[in-house]
Amino acid sequence: MLNRLISVAPMMDWTDRHDRYFLRLIAPNALLYTEMVTTGALIYGDYQRFLAYDAAEHPVALQLGGSDPAALAQCAKMGEDHGYDEINLNVGCPSDRVKSGRFGACLMLNPELVADCIAAMRAVVKVPVTIKCRIGVDEQDSYEALCHFIQTIAKAGCDVFIIHARKAWLNGLSPKQNREIPPLRYDVVRQLKQDFPALTIILNGGLKNIADIAEQLQSVDGVMIGREAYTNPYFLAEVEKKFFQDAESVKTRHAIIENLLPYIEEQLTNNVKLSSITRHILGVFQGEPGARGWRRYLSENAFKTGANVDVIKTALKQVQIVN
Repeated sequence: MLNRLISVAPMMDWTDRHDRYFLRLIAPNALLYTEMVTTGALIYGDYQRFLAYDAAEHPVALQLGGSDPAALAQCAKMGEDHGYDEINLNVGCPSDRVKSGRFGACLMLNPELVADCIAAMRAVVKVPVTIKCRIGVDEQDSYEALCHFIQTIAKAGCDVFIIHARKAWLNGLSPKQNREIPPLRYDVVRQLKQDFPALTIILNGGLKNIADIAEQLQSVDGVMIGREAYTNPYFLAEVEKKFFQDAESVKTRHAIIENLLPYIEEQLTNNVKLSSITRHILGVFQGEPGARGWRRYLSENAFKTGANVDVIKTALKQVQIVN
């Protein structure tokens, strides 16, 4: 049984394997998710690269994007064979590219197809198959429509729903605007938990402080933290202490970066660019004296030819703090 109390959202271009390794150093107990990986990328592309991760990332879930049941089943099996702890289907991404590929939030308009996809994946894997969705799409945003969607998917055997508490506008809003303009409706997600008590309901969207998380956890089974976990990653240390009572595992900011250095050195030997990793750690000292110097030094030097861990060690000197 995976602990779903706190998870970190799948975020395109952000939650790659390097970011997840870094976040795991901060948050030993949170459930981590990959970026969305399309079925086409896995079936026709370099699947080894797309599925690669470090064992330290566990528990980690693979999020898939697609709408063909057979292709999703094939990719779910690939994910399980690679050791992922969960397979998650993306039915919430509102981008035009995703819509044209017939996956993401537009699939909420076809719950029967989504149910077929879930059933196909569950038939070939033993790990949990879950779904991440919105509370509605375009004009189909009634509570009745949402309940029909949930009921249809649940009948296919899915019992874990991660719900972004905003509707998606597929026409007229960018993905960024879809994360900000449609109003958050936590009340809708809470009502779902009341109406479907046997299902595991995880709330996602706009959670940025301990008080808000604590409030929502009174009514749902877990919360998923998105942008705050990326732009202010040490926030997850507060989460660990508050919700897992695991203060002993929480390291200082300096210690986390020091513990990251061996991983970075290993990745550099595999021809990974330093900047591919340092872009994820810019916000670790957010709000602390010297944070600006830390960000500036990394931003100006990590991309240079031959850049190595000495860049990070020097950047650390910009932050003269204990934590």
